Amino acid sequence: MTSSNQIYPVLWHHNKVSLIDQTRLPNEYEVVEISRCEDMAQAIRTMIVRGAPAIGVAAAYGMYLGARDIQTSDRDLFLKELESVANLLRQTRPTAVNLFWAISRMLKTAYETIGTVEEIRANLFKTAQEIQSEDLQTCKAIGDNGLAVLPSKPDKLTILTHCNTGSLATAGYGTALGVIRSAWYRGRLARVYADETRPRLQGAKLTAWECVQEGIPVTLITDSMAAHCMKQGLIDAAIVGADRIAANGDTANKIGTYSLAVVAKMHNVPFFVAAPLSTIDFDLPNGDSIPIEERHPSEIYQIGETTICPGGVEFYNPAFDVTNAELITAIITEKGAVKPGELSSILARR
Repeated sequence: MTSSNQIYPVLWHHNKVSLIDQTRLPNEYEVVEISRCEDMAQAIRTMIVRGAPAIGVAAAYGMYLGARDIQTSDRDLFLKELESVANLLRQTRPTAVNLFWAISRMLKTAYETIGTVEEIRANLFKTAQEIQSEDLQTCKAIGDNGLAVLPSKPDKLTILTHCNTGSLATAGYGTALGVIRSAWYRGRLARVYADETRPRLQGAKLTAWECVQEGIPVTLITDSMAAHCMKQGLIDAAIVGADRIAANGDTANKIGTYSLAVVAKMHNVPFFVAAPLSTIDFDLPNGDSIPIEERHPSEIYQIGETTICPGGVEFYNPAFDVTNAELITAIITEKGAVKPGELSSILARR
């Protein structure tokens, strides 16, 4: 079985970047065209494009768009202004390390290109396309490597996932949902249980939508139902993505992931994290140092245009939480799956 409904959230088309507006799914499918780095920064900030790998791809193209608009042929001045473009993009989402990785790679390309400003621009565009292409291949490798560590019984698995980690969150295949997708293609998947993922409902709006597009059986549950489903024996494994992984294996992911890992441990359900090597921040010794983005309280007090709580209350809206390494069965990357404490060994495979 192969994919018949491939989804690409970020595409270069007619000298512009086309983004699927993920804030409008599932009820509306709309493509936003981006031709300036300022507009790309706003698209990342407002989650028109989201998911750590997809943010990285979008940021790479944002760097090129910014470079295209720099009006100078002086190399030193060009590089100085490109640093300003990089700073603009860095300020959009603080937790997703792929954003910073992609920006750093683009800057490295610029500084290492010997030649004219036009040659630097050309190499920046080439690098952005390479980042996109590599992510697609990376995610397919993650899918295959994930298959190798999934439970062998039963033959057809029921897998729980959280947030959206599929084509919409990457260059076009997925990390955690990519593993699930690969399991579906190989006849090893019975059903996906998708947490709705409060407060932005990426599971309900995006993961469920992707599964429906591809004919993958999906059951939507509220976040608070996961423990009950595990207690009832409905879940064979849980697979989630990551926005940043510390050197010891502590993992930042969408809020609600930590509690999911805790209940999985309680019920002996294997809990996997699927992410590319670019998500691992070897400069951070543990998860205590991972910056946690806090988003606007309207995500909590509103659903659509409807306010769901009384006036006078206060709000706390962290977008991510950190799952301790000891709660994670394995981290699945494009170079294989390892226990969280063995992440350093994967450096030798790069």
